[in-house]
Amino acid sequence: MNRVLVAEDEARIASFVEKGLRASGFTPTVVRDGTAALDLALSGEFDLLILDIGLPKMDGFTVLRRLRQERATLPVIILTARDSVTDTVAGLEGGADDYMSKPFRFEELLARVRIRLRDERSPEVTVLRHGGLALDLRTRRASVGSRTIDLTAREFLLTEVFLRNPGQVLSREQLLSLVWGYDFDPGSNVVDVYVRYLRRKLGADRIETVRGMGYRLADPDQ
Repeated sequence: MNRVLVAEDEARIASFVEKGLRASGFTPTVVRDGTAALDLALSGEFDLLILDIGLPKMDGFTVLRRLRQERATLPVIILTARDSVTDTVAGLEGGADDYMSKPFRFEELLARVRIRLRDERSPEVTVLRHGGLALDLRTRRASVGSRTIDLTAREFLLTEVFLRNPGQVLSREQLLSLVWGYDFDPGSNVVDVYVRYLRRKLGADRIETVRGMGYRLADPDQ
């Protein structure tokens, strides 16, 4: 299981990224300042660093520069509200492996994290399965038994979150954050709408409602 260090001082974004990574099978650790980020990044205990630029005590550019001065090869994805060409170039030339601007969608960040952590010695899981439901991450298709099902992009992401957390109750707030992003309206009923879409396509008994808590992916055969 890949260990990801998240250096982000804005609590809402840090929580959003941490929950998303954990739900996607990673082990995240969050720090809120540059000094702590540098210490942990140099510890050798992490596989990737998501690094905000505007950190207290030591900014992200300094953390990155110090890391590379120490010959640390830890992959770094810069995450920042700064989106000018100058800042992008500075980050990449300073040794970052990738660069994302806020606001962002979690699915894009997740894709970039997976690319940086890809290891040919450990074949990437490309098909998720649970209770007769299968999701092919490469062809972007779902199947129930021998029946192939076409999903929209958002339906696919929601199904992926459920399949990465089989049997676990996921709240509406968690699903909204993971699939639609941290800046989406928390009062929206879009999660309930898309769960209804998935039930029609995947089977009404495949996604259970846990009253007062959220939804859970079930195995209809059990």
